[in-house]
Amino acid sequence: MHQPDPQTRLANAPLWRRFAAMFYDSLLIVALSMLVTAIYIGIRVLLGGSEATEQQLNSSHGDAFLTSLLFMVVFGFFAIFWTRSGQTLGMQAWSIRIQNEDGSMISLWQCLLRYLVAIPSLLLLGAGFFWAKFDKEGLTWHDRYSLSRVVLLPNTKRKK
Repeated sequence: MHQPDPQTRLANAPLWRRFAAMFYDSLLIVALSMLVTAIYIGIRVLLGGSEATEQQLNSSHGDAFLTSLLFMVVFGFFAIFWTRSGQTLGMQAWSIRIQNEDGSMISLWQCLLRYLVAIPSLLLLGAGFFWAKFDKEGLTWHDRYSLSRVVLLPNTKRKK
């Protein structure tokens, strides 16, 4: 893989920016999840009736199909943004981008790896994120595992 010139290499995004972007994106993900759930429940009611749908949704084991559907929808959200521009809407707001070491966009496979490793990284009280404070290159668990990194974009507004 082509290594960028150290003088032109973008700095890693600080954790606070990453968390701020995650907060913005979580608002979008909650809205998207609510929309998908509403459509799913509407279809279930049309096909199986309201009583059967209510029983399934209120059962102790929940709805595995809906859970799987939401898991895939959230992955799709990230995959679309990460493979096309390297930025979700939250990342755009905080001027950070995910990329390969050479500055290119990450692949769908890298997106999947990041997504799957970021979940326990976050659920373990953010341990995978805070690992960046101890990592010699400042990378999180999901950065390392997916061979990608989140960089801070130069602020072009200040340069003018």
